[in-house]
Amino acid sequence: MTSSKFKNVPPPEGGTKASAYARFIPREELSSFEAWNPSALSGADPNASVGMPTAEPEAPTLSVAEQLAAQLRAARQSGYQDGYRDGLAALEGFKQSYAAQITAQLGRLVESHGAQLDGLQQQLAQAIAVCATSMARQVVRTELKVHPELIAAVAQEAVEALLLSARHVTVRVHPDDQPLVALGAADALQARGARLIPDASIARGGCRVDSDIASIDGTVATRWRRASAALGSEAEWTEADAEPADPLHDTPDEGAR
Repeated sequence: MTSSKFKNVPPPEGGTKASAYARFIPREELSSFEAWNPSALSGADPNASVGMPTAEPEAPTLSVAEQLAAQLRAARQSGYQDGYRDGLAALEGFKQSYAAQITAQLGRLVESHGAQLDGLQQQLAQAIAVCATSMARQVVRTELKVHPELIAAVAQEAVEALLLSARHVTVRVHPDDQPLVALGAADALQARGARLIPDASIARGGCRVDSDIASIDGTVATRWRRASAALGSEAEWTEADAEPADPLHDTPDEGAR
């Protein structure tokens, strides 16, 4: 066998001259080579292993100005959110404070109006009491003048108010009223064995009944004080009132004065 550097390969059929690219190249004659991969046709990395993840591309590096701009936008957004939240909290606090302030003002206003209304009611009640007392004063003075015989009924009621066990009963009346009482209350005085005694210190229209166990003040001043108290007044019966009024000349206004 003849040895040579290259081994010849028979030419293809029908060819008369051997082609330079038709020769079979043994592996030991190749200095460098790489296996062909079908993925090379699709543009994929031929060195990448099938089924293995490829390395992710690195994120683009931002410049300093872009980083500052991004931080500024983030700070603005955070500040906006914080301000919005703080604004809502401040608004809620203001509403509660305003509602409490309005409630307090309304409470003071109602309390003030209530106090004023109470004062007006008291003034009105006092005015009515004064008016009623003035009218009652005129009625009493007129009755003492026109119907002096009413003293008999007063003396009789005072005597009957004593307990039945009372003894030594005396009835003191004004000297001018003595005949009227003796005539109008004779039966009551006789039934209790009471003595009728004239007393100038007793104003006309009144009487005083004394006994061994109790006394009854039936004077006009005492009876007037009880009646005026029932009307809500503290007006006293004066000596001027004790003088019987003249219904033809005295008027209610003059009597009130």
